[in-house]
Amino acid sequence: MGPLACLLSAVAFGVMAVFAKLAYDDGVTLEALLLVRFGVAGALLLTVAGLRRRFRGTSRRAVVAGLLMGAVGYAAQAGLYFGALTRVDASQVALVFCVYPLLVMVAAVLTGRERASRTRGAALAVALLGVALVLGGASADGFDTGGAALALGSAVVYSVYILVGDRVAAADPLAFAALVCCGAFGTFAVWSAARGVPDLTFPATGWLWLLLIALVSTVAAIVLFFFGLARVGPTVASILSIVEPVVTVTGAALVFGESLSVRQACGGLLVLWAVAIVQWPRPRAASPAGGGPGRTADPVPRGSDAVSPR
Repeated sequence: MGPLACLLSAVAFGVMAVFAKLAYDDGVTLEALLLVRFGVAGALLLTVAGLRRRFRGTSRRAVVAGLLMGAVGYAAQAGLYFGALTRVDASQVALVFCVYPLLVMVAAVLTGRERASRTRGAALAVALLGVALVLGGASADGFDTGGAALALGSAVVYSVYILVGDRVAAADPLAFAALVCCGAFGTFAVWSAARGVPDLTFPATGWLWLLLIALVSTVAAIVLFFFGLARVGPTVASILSIVEPVVTVTGAALVFGESLSVRQACGGLLVLWAVAIVQWPRPRAASPAGGGPGRTADPVPRGSDAVSPR
């Protein structure tokens, strides 16, 4: 059940970009999407965490950290990600965003939290080549510099979010996820109030896509990820999450007729391969005394269990 839960979580996250595109087609604005997504998800996660008494023993510091990470990091990542979807194809956004594990690796090496290696250096080079092929393979009408920048910015912000969360998160994972969503909702509520109340008079189908984003691609995706994570561990869960961009690309092709050129498809495969290399567990090395297996190093800092799902 553990691997199945992780795969279902990746599918739920993967279809989020498709739901967002469908919502935009029905007249939903970016402000309305973000406000409804985090409002509904935050309320449900708070209810579930409260009923399961997950806030018991949560320190004031952890509560503040969760709210701040949602209000700043998660809100910025989501704003950039969904902003990119208003400008470029969902498949391109997904393939550019999924380089964030490599960005985490680079930051961890630069800050001394991980050691550099030839394998990881090669993976980074392969991923950069893949991203270049994905973006460079877009047609003149399909390429948008601003959209590409937003997608890459989302990956960068999410990488920082994971690294910071690894240091400050100390709450129950489900409780922390609820706090993060509530913090993000607070940011978008203030943003909406400053810009004027968003238009919520779009068709009923627009509400359907918004609720699917909140219920399937946020609440269910996070709960399933935690369920699987507890049974298979962070390494296997991270590897299985590579399915997410594949689901997005497939869904975009089936629903919108989006298609990748041969160059973009090759680039996407290179990115996925590089991410798999980075997240794959390292083989156990012999101890210095030769008496047995040594400690297996974590492949990439995964952040706290509470903040890694998006």
